[in-house]
Amino acid sequence: GADEHGTPAFDDFRRRLGSLDAVMHNQDNREHDLLDSDDYYQFQGGMAAAAAEFGGSRPPVYHGDHSDPARPRIRSLEEEISRVIRARAANPKWIAAARRHGYKGAFEMAATIDYLFAYDATAGVVQDHQYALLADAYLLDPDNREFLQRHNPEAMSEMSERLLEAMDRGLWQNPGPYRQAVKEAWYAAQGALER
Repeated sequence: GADEHGTPAFDDFRRRLGSLDAVMHNQDNREHDLLDSDDYYQFQGGMAAAAAEFGGSRPPVYHGDHSDPARPRIRSLEEEISRVIRARAANPKWIAAARRHGYKGAFEMAATIDYLFAYDATAGVVQDHQYALLADAYLLDPDNREFLQRHNPEAMSEMSERLLEAMDRGLWQNPGPYRQAVKEAWYAAQGALER
């Protein structure tokens, strides 16, 4: 390719994607996490989905934590998602801090669920109990539900819709009573929006 200058090579690109042994994302800071921005699932989840599409099976997906250059850590994407959920997304201290930001805090909760869903849709890395943890913390906790209804019912509606979509698409495989509880949260959000 040294003498090629922008020549289309779609078939070669598809072949390369289909032969990936692994997908790896390195992160060199802890200012953000994988459920903080849509960038992460777009390129890492997108790469995993493309590799699965063109190769016939999903390769393993990893996260490289290089925030401490003297001690880099490699985790599976499933492990990193689990760590982020426990450390931040479902952490009562983070939720309380987010609530201090009113409308924007509610938006951040909704974005977290949106990005979790997107990672699952592209890379298949979310477990049912993780969806349940966030449903419990954001939509079903009475204090947080009241906060959402008061400060950002649109975010509450969006969270409910995304969790219901995860159920409908089979990502949240066995939601049990959560299906009805999340529907009720959606109805509550619609009522708040009409006020």
